[in-house]
Amino acid sequence: MPFAHLKGTILNYEISGTGIPIVFIHPPLLTSEAFFYQKKQLSHHFQVITFDIRGHGSSQASERPLSMELMARDVRMLLDEIGIEQAYLCGYSTGGMVLLEALLAYPERFLGGIVVSGMSELTDVYNKIRVWMACNMTGPVILMNLLKKAITNGNADNPATYRQLYESSLKDSSDDVCMYFRQTIAYSCTHRLRNIKHPILLMFGSKDRSFHRYAHLLHSGLPHSSLYFLKDAKHQIPIKNAAKMNDLIRLWVESLEDQHTERGLLDLAIARKLNPTMYGEDTRSSEENGTSPD
Repeated sequence: MPFAHLKGTILNYEISGTGIPIVFIHPPLLTSEAFFYQKKQLSHHFQVITFDIRGHGSSQASERPLSMELMARDVRMLLDEIGIEQAYLCGYSTGGMVLLEALLAYPERFLGGIVVSGMSELTDVYNKIRVWMACNMTGPVILMNLLKKAITNGNADNPATYRQLYESSLKDSSDDVCMYFRQTIAYSCTHRLRNIKHPILLMFGSKDRSFHRYAHLLHSGLPHSSLYFLKDAKHQIPIKNAAKMNDLIRLWVESLEDQHTERGLLDLAIARKLNPTMYGEDTRSSEENGTSPD
């Protein structure tokens, strides 16, 4: 895999496929391997770009404290390094915060955003406690290993995927992982969401109840957003619900080419293609039990 030499760090990245570029952003402790199925399946339609955040996976540890602003700048500099003028962004969980900050800071560099189980702020006590505990487990080696096993096991869909996720996290810097977790609690861009004029796809699991508040917060704050809840899905969508996620991304990006049809009708058409049983339309899509729109 190639490395991008950016100011203050060296990032590990990978490019798969050709077409419209989509950059995928992972959450703390996980690495770019969290998007294994996106590289495998979406590269038939898009140029899939994955990378390891500073101090994660094979990327060099950061010389300065991680912040959402710094990680957003890294995304922009990575595009410069690769030679891509504009791309879509896809952020998973806390990676959604990096995505939103990048759209706010460098709007001209991005075509739109795809937020998967993400948020513009973290305010509920339950998840704040979980993040605080995770940050405090990054210090001692034994606790850090337990944390890696817990998070990678929670995201894996089979033993092989678990090993792949776990092994890719072995080089993670405890300082950078902890700082990324801390940023999850400290960051908020909710009051600036109205400034994001890009088209945004919001994707959440129907069973990820504690994050539904963030789904509706984003949907109400972003001027041009489409909100979908994946049926029977929890938080860990990129691996555990990869086919549905990838079909939805493909159909949504294709729908943006239609400049004349109302967005709500386009969203309903996508829902019908993904879930004909619920919405009463035949489809040749491989996913028969896909999504339901807001």
